[in-house]
Amino acid sequence: MDSQNNTLPESDEDILVTLDMDDGTKVECEILTIFDVKGQDYIALLPTEGEGADEETVYIYRYFEDEDGNPSLENIESDEEYEAVEERFDELLDEAEFEEA
Repeated sequence: MDSQNNTLPESDEDILVTLDMDDGTKVECEILTIFDVKGQDYIALLPTEGEGADEETVYIYRYFEDEDGNPSLENIESDEEYEAVEERFDELLDEAEFEEA
């Protein structure tokens, strides 16, 4: 199986992203991974504090970079697309658990 996992390099410091939520709050998240599904990149983010961190919530968005390398996130609009992305993310989690064992 060809895995197009674009995991960011590990470093001493986690790479953090701040999300602006619909209700006006801000959520600081750690980047778990960037991965490909059918030619589209997606990013998985784990909240580092607050309610989502307590519940082990993961936010997944479409991920783009412009020609200058500036990142951009976009919501996943369809249930079908979300299900495919969720399935691939679950596979990546299973692979990571297998490698750690």
